Amino acid sequence: MNALIAVLFYLATLLFVVGLLYRIRTYATTPSPLKIPTTPAPTTTGGVVLRMTREVVFFESLFKANLWTWGLGWLFHASLALVILRHLRYFIEPVWAWVGFIQPFGMYAGITMLLGVCGLWGRRLLVERIRYISTPSDHLMLILFISIAASGLAMSFIVHTDVIAVKGFFQGLMHFSIQPLPGDAILVLHLLSVVVLMAIFPISKLLHAPGVFFSPTRNQKDDPREKRHIAAWAKKLESEN
Repeated sequence: MNALIAVLFYLATLLFVVGLLYRIRTYATTPSPLKIPTTPAPTTTGGVVLRMTREVVFFESLFKANLWTWGLGWLFHASLALVILRHLRYFIEPVWAWVGFIQPFGMYAGITMLLGVCGLWGRRLLVERIRYISTPSDHLMLILFISIAASGLAMSFIVHTDVIAVKGFFQGLMHFSIQPLPGDAILVLHLLSVVVLMAIFPISKLLHAPGVFFSPTRNQKDDPREKRHIAAWAKKLESEN
């Protein structure tokens, strides 16, 4: 079992990194032939940076569109970020001071993460227009997050596992040395859920995370009158002619 989980994590990490880099490269090289920033839009680079910051950190456009969805989405994403930062303790030694400081906050963030993802899933199940456009993959993503959050909380509050052995296992993976892992069923469920999520991330809608940075409706300046916008491929054609 130790060897199997180790191999799965290596494969999932490879798929995650290579797939994510490939998709980011695709986004970065896709031409934007038109000026299409959502107005009112900033006219300077600094304004674009500020707008992207508000979008990424506070989900500004979602806040303006639907407060309920914004609240659930922001709760889930903020909690997930804190949970991920808390898990850094399994990969570093000694543990950085700020990572140690956020440990109790990250543990309870697991609860708010679960509440947020359950709310988002309830939205897909109960709101008719959202249910109509939801696909099986949309539900799979949410089920995976629920499985990860619920199993993690179970190990924190109900069935405790040997976190020292878990840390030894992951630090061993970083040095290509497979260490023994506790055989708790809930831990295996937690780790396998993470493996599946990592493997399918590059081919899922979760790519909106890096994709938002390449959205021309957000990252373009509203300056078509001041500067003619020519896509890279069009510039190449002009130079050849």
